[in-house]
Amino acid sequence: MSEKSVDSLSESEAASELKRLAEEIAAHDQRYHAEDAPTISDAAYDALRRRNLAIEQRFPALVREDSPSRKVGAAVSEKFRKIVHAIPMLSLDNAFAEADVIDFVGRIRRFLRLGADAPLAMTAEPKIDGLSLSLRYEAGRLVTAATRGNGQVGEDVTANARTIAEIPNVLSGDFPEILEVRGEVYMRLTDFAELNRRNAEAGKQIFANPRNSAAGSLRQLDTSITASRPLRFFAYTWGEVSAMPADTQMGMVAAFERFGFRANPLMKLFDSVEGLLEHYRLIESNRATLGYDIDGVVYKVNSLELQQRLGFVSRSPRWAIAHKFPAEKATTILTGIDIQVGRTGALTPVARLVPVTVGGVVVTNATLHNAEEIERLGVMIGDTVHIQRAGDVIPQILGVDLEKRPADAKPFEFPTVCPCDLHTAVVREETAGGVEGVVRRCSGEFACPYQRIEHLRHFVSRRAFDIEGLGEKQIELFFNDPDLPVKSPADIFSIARRDAANLKKLRDKDGFGETSAAKLFAAIEDRRKIPLDRMIYGLGIRHVGERTAITFARAYGSWKAFHDAALAIANGDLQTREEMDALDDIGDAVIDSVARYFGEEHNRALVEKLAAEVEVIDAERPVSDSPVSGKTVVFTGALERMSRDEAKAMAEKLGAKVAGSVSKKTDLVVAGPGAGSKLKLATEIGIEVIDEDAWLARIGKA
Repeated sequence: MSEKSVDSLSESEAASELKRLAEEIAAHDQRYHAEDAPTISDAAYDALRRRNLAIEQRFPALVREDSPSRKVGAAVSEKFRKIVHAIPMLSLDNAFAEADVIDFVGRIRRFLRLGADAPLAMTAEPKIDGLSLSLRYEAGRLVTAATRGNGQVGEDVTANARTIAEIPNVLSGDFPEILEVRGEVYMRLTDFAELNRRNAEAGKQIFANPRNSAAGSLRQLDTSITASRPLRFFAYTWGEVSAMPADTQMGMVAAFERFGFRANPLMKLFDSVEGLLEHYRLIESNRATLGYDIDGVVYKVNSLELQQRLGFVSRSPRWAIAHKFPAEKATTILTGIDIQVGRTGALTPVARLVPVTVGGVVVTNATLHNAEEIERLGVMIGDTVHIQRAGDVIPQILGVDLEKRPADAKPFEFPTVCPCDLHTAVVREETAGGVEGVVRRCSGEFACPYQRIEHLRHFVSRRAFDIEGLGEKQIELFFNDPDLPVKSPADIFSIARRDAANLKKLRDKDGFGETSAAKLFAAIEDRRKIPLDRMIYGLGIRHVGERTAITFARAYGSWKAFHDAALAIANGDLQTREEMDALDDIGDAVIDSVARYFGEEHNRALVEKLAAEVEVIDAERPVSDSPVSGKTVVFTGALERMSRDEAKAMAEKLGAKVAGSVSKKTDLVVAGPGAGSKLKLATEIGIEVIDEDAWLARIGKA
């Protein structure tokens, strides 16, 4: 259900919403700060905080004691001793657009009563995406190291911090008697990739991104684990200081460098908001070359005297702000283009990228779709490219920064032969109208090893046979295994028999043991009985997706009926072809694919061998005399008494056709709360609209 706008909330609704937001944000804070395992992107988290703040500004009397605007970080873990910060570690407000930065500088000038032409120096530096750490030195020696925690109290990670090479145990130079240096613990992208590679080989935890990896590494009870991790540290601010070594932000950071710390070399001083924004754009455009993750640029008033005058508001200083980068987008460098061969033989170019974090996930490659897309983008190897990621979608390249193209950039030539050992020709299929298509395919079909492996991966995928413990990695291992090779789907169901007859047992192989081998055998046995639609989908026939497989299953009812019809069409039986063509959503492309698949001897042998190993469960025929039989139904908005998938399945069982969009062919629209454009269109063109209760009443389920 879509959120109600803040302006339209009543006072009671606002109170309820503030309670929900306080609980949800607190849970996310716990996962991010204490467990190093965030479950939403930074952008989604920021949106929750902005909504909370907007409601509080409209209803100031409703601000809660546990309001996120009054808190920093999360509760301190009980695993570590607690350290009370002498000066709280607060967080920064965020800016998301250049207009926000201009407003921020304007607020500072108004607060200080500075005219538009009065000098106001400010620093700009990358916002490191790591774990905040406060280091306390007394007489030049490190005595404690504490995480941010809840801002007031942090976790004692002193022993762990001592293992980080870029954190000095003893200061150099002319340092104050008491000095708390604060900064960010982080991990370089190359070190992160190598750590994950080693962990994968050892069967250990795989981290989602360098920030989680750095945080998890620092917050170890076993300091030897921290010592083994390639952690680094940038210093950029301070807590308690007995005697200030400088009177400006830049001066303080320069002092840190004299004392033995590393400061970020991209920190610069500017005297105008235009300079700040220009530096932001420069850092954003060079983000891919830094080698570590950043998620924005931080601006601070340079004069410490002015910082004192400006002070703090709520949990943030008035004199600093973080200008965040746009969510889900980033800039990086394309280092190469590989060709992947899918289960249908389609050749897909994949861009290899300098690793960059987008939406909380480290991205190392992106799809380029096809040769035409490479040509359209004009991309060359070595280019700086803009990428985008949305949800779980594979990242894509949006464009090229031609101004940054290096002199040695190389064009990419799409291969004319498959990269498999057979080196079979790559062909372009023609469309029904005789036009050459954009997809290039290996002509080797299942003789091509790439297609055979991908076909097997499809067969065991979640929507097909869904065999637990037999994923993509295991399929590749079995495909190349000399003792228990799996070259076709039927081979999967003979693994246990062959294992029993072998001297070399599965339990003795790397990655398996007695228990895991037994679990795999049991999971395979559990899939010997398989619904008809999953059997059809698992065959990997081109153009036969999950929905089409369900259509076939409901139309033919049994494996024998579908199998016989497919063979008849492959043999040119026109009557059977016409019968298949009459099915909803089944056209020439699908029928031709079925004919080609069952017309190929290798495929027929594969199918017969598989059918001998499994029992295919007949499909449940849809009801033909229900009140909605033969009608096209669209569900829109939120359903409160069942899930959307459950409602669709119920409608299809009753003989209805469920569509995803409204058209003149639609017979009925079931609209729940939050229904939008589909409901509007249905009303405009006069289609019957009912709510969920009326739908259940109509089908006799009320």
